[in-house]
Amino acid sequence: MQIVVFGSGAWGTALSLLLHGNGHHVTLWTRRAEKAALLRSRRKNPSLAGVQLPQELEFTADPAAAEQAELVVFVTPSYALRQTAELATPYIRPGTMIVSATKGLEPETNLRMSQIISQTVGKNCPVAVLSGPSHAEEVSRRMATGCVAACQDMETAELVQGVFMSEMFRVYTSQDVAGVELCGATKNIVALGCGIIDGLALGDNARALFMTRALSEISGLCKKSGADPVTCYGLAGMGDLIVTCTSTHSRNYRAGLFIGKGAPAEQALQEIGAVVEGYYAAGSIRELAAKLGAEMPICQCIYDILYEAADPEASLRALMTRVGKSEIIF
Repeated sequence: MQIVVFGSGAWGTALSLLLHGNGHHVTLWTRRAEKAALLRSRRKNPSLAGVQLPQELEFTADPAAAEQAELVVFVTPSYALRQTAELATPYIRPGTMIVSATKGLEPETNLRMSQIISQTVGKNCPVAVLSGPSHAEEVSRRMATGCVAACQDMETAELVQGVFMSEMFRVYTSQDVAGVELCGATKNIVALGCGIIDGLALGDNARALFMTRALSEISGLCKKSGADPVTCYGLAGMGDLIVTCTSTHSRNYRAGLFIGKGAPAEQALQEIGAVVEGYYAAGSIRELAAKLGAEMPICQCIYDILYEAADPEASLRALMTRVGKSEIIF
């Protein structure tokens, strides 16, 4: 299959390697011509230290590469997705299958990534999403990973499953696109919080409490959004939450760690030196929750720390003194 991957960061590169290993002809698009030339000559991406890129993997900065694509994969940061989709749209043929592997919501519109693609590309192109606990560093090294391919059309979800699945990359299917995407966006906020907790040395109990109650919040948001709350307890929800909240591969966790140790949010973002999706998602999820009437005190707490310069330890401890409630509310 002819596949074009838009987005040459760590995740886009890792997925390109996966797809190439599955026998597909893959072209990796990057925004800058000089980066495409560098990737082509050096066969290495600084975002994936120590990983060799095969000679057969092609690189380009020309969006016209999408003209021959049977499958287009978008793997840009969330804030750049609309612009990238607009660049690619003139060259995408009607009916071409599209996969979004980007996690987040668009600022101001609060649209999910698949909604942006459908709105921008159109052309009767089926859009699926790929999400789950999947650090690029491990996928690029063929370490065991599991993800979910979600599309309202199950036939498309199964096609995507077949394209991406390998002996080390297991893919499950789902029709709950909204649930999978909301989980993928919100878990980054929670990972920031877990980094803050560890930076403050508040302990394992606090981190477990934080993650579990955050999962309950995400479930409530999904329900208010018309998604299936059960999705939160699968790979796109609990699975991705665990890996993002506990691994030093996670930029969101590491940014939170800096904040917990006393760095202002802006400094923490600079220290990471790459996109921290949870920072952007905190504002979008807060707005969406307010619009839907979803109670999300944990996400509000992280928003206050990031955007209102609230004291991290005082904010987290304030969560402990909220009015008591039942754990399980249906």
